[in-house]
Amino acid sequence: MTTTTGAVLEGDIAVDAEGYIVDFSVIAPTGSLDLQVLYVIRFMRTWRDEQGVTPDARHVMKLIGDNDRDAGRVRLFELFPHGYVKQACRIAGMKRPRVWSTG
Repeated sequence: MTTTTGAVLEGDIAVDAEGYIVDFSVIAPTGSLDLQVLYVIRFMRTWRDEQGVTPDARHVMKLIGDNDRDAGRVRLFELFPHGYVKQACRIAGMKRPRVWSTG
Protein backbone atom coordinates (compact mmCIF):
# COMPACT_ATOMS: atom_id res chain seq x y z
CA MET A 1 0.00 0.00 0.00
CA THR A 2 1.36 3.44 -0.92
CA THR A 3 0.73 6.51 1.21
CA THR A 4 0.29 10.08 -0.02
CA THR A 5 3.97 10.81 0.70
CA GLY A 6 5.15 8.06 -1.63
CA ALA A 7 5.99 5.82 1.31
CA VAL A 8 4.95 2.20 1.38
CA LEU A 9 3.40 0.58 4.44
CA GLU A 10 5.10 -2.50 5.86
CA GLY A 11 2.59 -3.54 8.47
CA ASP A 12 1.79 -0.28 10.22
CA ILE A 13 5.13 1.41 9.46
CA ALA A 14 5.65 3.67 6.43
CA VAL A 15 8.90 3.06 4.55
CA ASP A 16 10.33 4.63 1.40
CA ALA A 17 11.04 2.79 -1.85
CA GLU A 18 14.35 1.46 -0.44
CA GLY A 19 12.72 0.13 2.74
CA TYR A 20 13.94 2.88 5.08
CA ILE A 21 11.51 3.99 7.79
CA VAL A 22 9.90 7.35 6.99
CA ASP A 23 8.87 8.41 10.50
CA PHE A 24 10.94 6.95 13.35
CA SER A 25 8.59 8.40 15.97
CA VAL A 26 6.09 5.62 15.25
CA ILE A 27 8.49 3.04 16.65
CA ALA A 28 8.53 2.58 20.40
CA PRO A 29 11.52 0.93 22.10
CA THR A 30 10.80 -2.67 22.98
CA GLY A 31 12.37 -5.15 25.32
CA SER A 32 13.72 -7.00 22.29
CA LEU A 33 16.25 -4.25 21.48
CA ASP A 34 19.62 -4.25 23.20
CA LEU A 35 20.15 -1.06 25.21
CA GLN A 36 23.34 -0.35 23.28
CA VAL A 37 21.32 -0.55 20.05
CA LEU A 38 19.02 2.15 21.43
CA TYR A 39 22.10 4.16 22.49
CA VAL A 40 23.50 3.95 18.94
CA ILE A 41 20.14 4.86 17.38
CA ARG A 42 19.79 7.87 19.68
CA PHE A 43 23.37 8.95 18.82
CA MET A 44 22.65 8.61 15.09
CA ARG A 45 19.45 10.64 15.30
CA THR A 46 21.09 13.36 17.41
CA TRP A 47 24.01 13.52 14.97
CA ARG A 48 21.62 13.89 12.04
CA ASP A 49 19.65 16.62 13.81
CA GLU A 50 22.84 18.54 14.64
CA GLN A 51 24.86 17.93 11.45
CA GLY A 52 22.07 17.58 8.90
CA VAL A 53 23.44 14.27 7.55
CA THR A 54 23.42 10.63 8.55
CA PRO A 55 26.57 9.79 10.53
CA ASP A 56 29.14 7.60 8.84
CA ALA A 57 29.74 4.17 10.37
CA ARG A 58 33.18 5.30 11.53
CA HIS A 59 31.58 7.78 13.96
CA VAL A 60 29.45 5.03 15.47
CA MET A 61 32.45 2.66 15.64
CA LYS A 62 34.40 5.33 17.51
CA LEU A 63 31.50 5.81 19.93
CA ILE A 64 30.93 2.16 20.80
CA GLY A 65 34.60 1.16 20.62
CA ASP A 66 35.78 3.75 23.14
CA ASN A 67 37.97 5.33 20.43
CA ASP A 68 39.29 1.88 19.36
CA ARG A 69 38.05 1.53 15.79
CA ASP A 70 38.76 -2.21 15.58
CA ALA A 71 36.79 -2.90 18.76
CA GLY A 72 34.07 -0.58 17.51
CA ARG A 73 33.84 -2.43 14.19
CA VAL A 74 33.47 -5.78 15.97
CA ARG A 75 30.78 -4.38 18.29
CA LEU A 76 28.96 -2.68 15.41
CA PHE A 77 28.54 -6.01 13.63
CA GLU A 78 27.50 -7.71 16.87
CA LEU A 79 24.73 -5.13 17.28
CA PHE A 80 23.82 -4.92 13.58
CA PRO A 81 24.78 -8.24 11.95
CA HIS A 82 23.18 -7.25 8.63
CA GLY A 83 25.35 -4.13 8.42
CA TYR A 84 25.28 -0.51 9.43
CA VAL A 85 23.44 0.74 6.36
CA LYS A 86 21.08 -2.18 5.88
CA GLN A 87 20.09 -2.44 9.53
CA ALA A 88 21.12 0.49 11.76
CA CYS A 89 20.15 3.23 9.31
CA ARG A 90 16.83 1.58 8.59
CA ILE A 91 16.01 1.15 12.29
CA ALA A 92 16.96 4.79 12.89
CA GLY A 93 14.72 5.92 10.04
CA MET A 94 17.56 7.40 7.99
CA LYS A 95 18.79 7.33 4.46
CA ARG A 96 22.22 5.91 3.62
CA PRO A 97 25.10 8.07 4.84
CA ARG A 98 27.03 10.03 2.20
CA VAL A 99 30.05 7.80 2.67
CA TRP A 100 29.57 4.23 3.75
CA SER A 101 31.89 1.29 3.85
CA THR A 102 30.11 -1.23 6.08
CA GLY A 103 26.88 -3.02 5.30
